[in-house]
Amino acid sequence: MDKMRIFYFSFMLIIFFQFRVLAQSEKDSAKICPAKSLPELFKKKDSVLVLKPKKDNFFLIIPVIGSQPATGFSYGFVTQYTFKGKKVDDKYSTINLGATYTEKKQMLINAKNNVMLNNNKIFLSGDWRFYIFSQPNYGLGTDLIPPKYREEDFDLDALKEPMDYNYLKFHQTVSWEVKNNYYVGAGVHLDWYTTITDQNLDIAAGQFTNHYNYSKKYDFNENEYFVNGLSLNLLYDSRDNQINTNNGMFANINYRFNPALTKSQHASNVFFMEYRYFLPLSKYNKQHVFSIWATGQFVTSGSVPYLNLPSIGWDQRSRSGKGYTQGLFRGQKMAYFESEYRFPISCNQLISGTVFANFTSASDKDRDIRLFQYIQPAVGVGLRILIDKATRTNLVLNYAWGRHSRAFYLNAGESF
Repeated sequence: MDKMRIFYFSFMLIIFFQFRVLAQSEKDSAKICPAKSLPELFKKKDSVLVLKPKKDNFFLIIPVIGSQPATGFSYGFVTQYTFKGKKVDDKYSTINLGATYTEKKQMLINAKNNVMLNNNKIFLSGDWRFYIFSQPNYGLGTDLIPPKYREEDFDLDALKEPMDYNYLKFHQTVSWEVKNNYYVGAGVHLDWYTTITDQNLDIAAGQFTNHYNYSKKYDFNENEYFVNGLSLNLLYDSRDNQINTNNGMFANINYRFNPALTKSQHASNVFFMEYRYFLPLSKYNKQHVFSIWATGQFVTSGSVPYLNLPSIGWDQRSRSGKGYTQGLFRGQKMAYFESEYRFPISCNQLISGTVFANFTSASDKDRDIRLFQYIQPAVGVGLRILIDKATRTNLVLNYAWGRHSRAFYLNAGESF
């Protein structure tokens, strides 16, 4: 029995026992304990019982110590500022800033914003990055890992094509509410890849790489390129809390137009869609939640540079594709799906857990690999530690297993 079958069996056991607990809690809701966050464990007992006004903001800074296939061992910090307006129905907003240095001599600086303004009438969403980066590429499509009957001698590392490059990203959208929870807006997008060094490339010796072959075929400079564009944005958001959602739905459609402003660019259009759904499973204990996350990104016309093609791990929070290294699966079209069951472990909501599963599919039109022709799954478990009650902010620890791949993740805030 392989690891994924063991996981699915364990998943069903967890569901069974959790629903027994859930059924009991439905019968006796009075036994649910008052919530307690991690900082309260270090307070004096008499101060914990004092009722204080609900705060409208929370600042968090945590060290980042972890290991992922794309970065190796890494350390740094992540800050998150969570806040809301003065009105009761104002939703929480977040601004994140992080800086990480890795054993592979990478420096990653990230700034993200998901901000509600003017009593939820204006929604800002941004993803700004500057990376001094290195990352292996593996080619396009999700047929890279073969079926089980052909994978006896398979070695994923043998497919690595190491690359070094610098990356500047500025994506920012602004959307205005036109009806309750419905938004329409626009965005500005810039991706600039410089100082690209393809380590396995040796033209004189006739040794070529996927990145080089793609760049030559679609007439891109293999050492530097940038993509700039404008987008139209349609959005629906009924989530009760974007940091840690208990119920509601989020849907986003973004259509990006990339004009060719210079001779080295090519015009293209990229269609992106995202859907998140959160179903509460208990009236009394809101930590019982079933959730799904689905994304699709498609180059609908023209061509984009290799590193700008849809790939896992490059969403705003860099949370997609858990279990696989960032950028492992890439293609002109990509679909990603993840489902998660979140459940309480301790009565006081301090500690909770999750089990999740995901799959990725990517195409490669040059080899006639179609979307959903090959699917790569992954499974995982997670632990949550409550660090702020008002905003429901958790410290998140996830461990995921993919096929011939595994990874550990440490973050603040839920995966989606």
